[in-house]
Amino acid sequence: MDITSFAWIVWLVLILVFVIIEMLTLDFVFLMIAVGSLGGLVSGLFGAPWWLQLIIAAVLSVVLIFFIRPPLLHALKKGGDPAKSNVDRLIGMGGVVVSTVTRTAGLVKLQVGETWTARLAPLEGSPVELVPGEHVIVVSIDGATAVVTPAPVSAGTDGLTGRIAP
Repeated sequence: MDITSFAWIVWLVLILVFVIIEMLTLDFVFLMIAVGSLGGLVSGLFGAPWWLQLIIAAVLSVVLIFFIRPPLLHALKKGGDPAKSNVDRLIGMGGVVVSTVTRTAGLVKLQVGETWTARLAPLEGSPVELVPGEHVIVVSIDGATAVVTPAPVSAGTDGLTGRIAP
């Protein structure tokens, strides 16, 4: 009995391993390789020699990865949530300085009521520090720190929400 007569078992094990890896990565690469391996299994069941089974599996996997995977990923991401994520939602939000903000440290209270550690954005012409009560705008988030700049306050508004001050 020849060992190549048990090649179908090797193909089934490979397919199973690739499907399990795909379930962990969710990137469609190993799914495409599993389908290519399925092509190798089918060609072996039709009597193809082992070297032809390998070539069929490899070519099928490469074709699937380059031509089927991209449209699948595009279709999967097409219905993405257009709402901003937590951090993205903070960019452009106003706030008030709670503790003096310098280029390295400080605290601000944002419109949503959260108090964040903050630092001044390194912009040319910006002040060296902001004192409590001054209004700021979040320009970016760096880890757990809000990077802020002084907010241009319109006359007659509270500067934080744009509403008329009482």
